[in-house]
Amino acid sequence: KYHNKGSRAQGKPLVQPLYTKDDALRSFGQFEGKAYGQWFPVTEGVEALFTDAGHIIGSACVHLRINEGSKTTTLTFSGDVGRYRDVILKSPEAFPQADYIIMESTYGNSLHDDIHSTIDHFLEWVERTCVQKRGKLIIPAFSLGRTQEVLYAFNQLSLEGRLPKVDVFLDSPLSTSITEVVKSYPQYFNKTIQKVLQSDDDPFHFDGLRYVKNVEESKLLNYRNEPCVIISASGMAEAGRVKHHISNNVENSRNAVLMTGYCEPSSLGARLLKGAKEVGIFGVQHEVNAEIGQIRSMSAHGDYEDLSQWLACQDKQQVKKLFLVHGEYDVQTDFKKWLLKRDFPDVEIPEQHYEIGLS
Repeated sequence: KYHNKGSRAQGKPLVQPLYTKDDALRSFGQFEGKAYGQWFPVTEGVEALFTDAGHIIGSACVHLRINEGSKTTTLTFSGDVGRYRDVILKSPEAFPQADYIIMESTYGNSLHDDIHSTIDHFLEWVERTCVQKRGKLIIPAFSLGRTQEVLYAFNQLSLEGRLPKVDVFLDSPLSTSITEVVKSYPQYFNKTIQKVLQSDDDPFHFDGLRYVKNVEESKLLNYRNEPCVIISASGMAEAGRVKHHISNNVENSRNAVLMTGYCEPSSLGARLLKGAKEVGIFGVQHEVNAEIGQIRSMSAHGDYEDLSQWLACQDKQQVKKLFLVHGEYDVQTDFKKWLLKRDFPDVEIPEQHYEIGLS
């Protein structure tokens, strides 16, 4: 709607959506839920198993058992593999022995910062931006996963009596809705947050947190002079309300933009992190005077130690081939070398549309 508003004013062709909200609602009838840890038939000769990937709530690694006559082949697809020290979720589960593994490699050559330092880092940014400079701290965050981690960190600061008296706004209807859904599935939380729940029935809410309900309230934040924290989607700052907040606040040196996760190289978030002196947002060039930073410990993708731990349940010599996907080529190359040194016999980086017969 936003893009079409501009196109209509300029006499340009309007963009038609690939699908509508009604289409999405009708698709619900096609879904069938399956529990973790239970093999189920997919089609003749093929069974599937889901195991907890620990990436976001409900994420799963997929394992296929393919029966052809007297021969059985097991194929594992990792999807996104999570962290073994996640703030909220349980660790990724061990999985049955596989013949072939297709696995992600996003952070296959790097280590994340200590996840336990996250809360202190947020406190440093709030104190510097909101208390000392009396500015606004803009935090782009993915609606599912990252927003809940940010809220949990602020809640912990509040419980410890360390959170400055600054209003915190969650300005994303989707993030608000998803947070309510996440609260409904505490059985997927790790032991640490389960313990927190014994004394705090809502680990994602704290005094000073306000939910922005509509566009009008969101726009009013632009005219607010008091210091505050604004948490908003999207995480790469490429879309959503956070893009408007950045455009309205990035030129003021009192303010700060704090990225909390991976940013695709061409995204607004990545350009800010690279130190751009000027950025174009909605066709307007803005000087970057705000402080730009990043919390490097919050990725929902495991680093190379997490990825290696995910593979630890496998007999390496029984894995006929391991395919690395979902990663920059240089990262994949480094991770491939690392895996080969640890006795995985065959590791490959497939090209797009690559085909292979599974023997």
